[in-house]
Amino acid sequence: MPEVSASPIARLVGARSLNTFGRAIISLTVVWELYERTSSKFLLGAVGLVQVIPVVLLFVPVGALVDRSDRRTLTTLAALGAGVIGIGLALASYFHAPVPVYLGLLLAFGCVTAVHAPASMSLIPLIMPREDLVRTNRITSSLQELAAITGPALAGLTVKFVDAYWVYAFVALTGLASGTLYRALPKPRTVEQGTPSAIAGRRDWRTGMRFIFRSKLLLSAITLDMFAVLFAGVTALLPVIASDVLHVDSLGLGILRAAQSAGAVLMAVIGGRLPAWRRPGRVLLIVVALFGAVTVGFGLSRSFWLSVVLLVAAGALDNISVVIRLTLEQMVVPDAIRGRVSAVQFVFIGMSNELGAAESGLAAGLVGTVPAIVAGGAIAIIVVIAIAAKWPELSHMPPLAELKPADES
Repeated sequence: MPEVSASPIARLVGARSLNTFGRAIISLTVVWELYERTSSKFLLGAVGLVQVIPVVLLFVPVGALVDRSDRRTLTTLAALGAGVIGIGLALASYFHAPVPVYLGLLLAFGCVTAVHAPASMSLIPLIMPREDLVRTNRITSSLQELAAITGPALAGLTVKFVDAYWVYAFVALTGLASGTLYRALPKPRTVEQGTPSAIAGRRDWRTGMRFIFRSKLLLSAITLDMFAVLFAGVTALLPVIASDVLHVDSLGLGILRAAQSAGAVLMAVIGGRLPAWRRPGRVLLIVVALFGAVTVGFGLSRSFWLSVVLLVAAGALDNISVVIRLTLEQMVVPDAIRGRVSAVQFVFIGMSNELGAAESGLAAGLVGTVPAIVAGGAIAIIVVIAIAAKWPELSHMPPLAELKPADES
């Protein structure tokens, strides 16, 4: 494959970041508008639930669909679908539609997300040379995280001055722009059909699950990432920390929310100037352990600026772990089953964010906010030790560029 210039990388990163940006804007605008209309806290939970349900229910057919389809076309349609739903939400807001209309549109939005996530992840290795995957993942992960933070911030500022339907209309434009960028990407490399057993298995959703559980490197990396997010994430508790522990206002909360993304972007810049990791698995174990330690420090901190620094460090460490895990998946998963593997992984990693927020809230309610954060960081360190002992192959993993696709049968 010829060398890919910076332009396709910029298009890919821009398309994925715009999609994340639009989802983040919708997530805040919908709950704000519906809470203003109904004052129902239960409805806020329903808004999140209707978007998560399709991810869980559709990962089986979506994985097979991605493996059978042109992934560039599929991601283009998914991005445009998000834009169409933005138009629907704008109309619903303009005409003050009943709440079930919003929930129906958000359910459709969850379906679009369930398709977009594995399709876009599976597309990357088909248009990018293997030597560019680390750089692409580094830039993508940091800018998507930045989009996830700036989206709600921009939406919160905008709805103070304009009606919500204008915000939804803007989301429609981001969907159109994202789809246009996807369509402008180079034609994906043709996926080889593989062995007869692999072709037969393409119709079997368990193929992706079996591959993950058979690949010790991929299984250990996913497990490490999932439990780190589940126990050591602090985003859900930042409003409590800002108000009750650090005693800062909404501006301080905004700085805390942005700190992790700033760390991720900073590491993306620094990481691009560092040589490739010779033992990326060992680096992964170390950075997740440090992530747990930083979380413990954040829980114990009573200084606002120390807390900001620790969150910046957490974002930088998270960027390293995400880049290694994503690149590992792209290197070892065969093209023919990449969609099903990505769909299964998205359920586990995507749900870990939702479950992590629930775990943080429950633990904080039971033992207190600070003990919950400190305990979560400590548990993440214990998980690292357990995974290093159970899967020693991870710490001995060779450089990412030397990894090859494993047998899919």
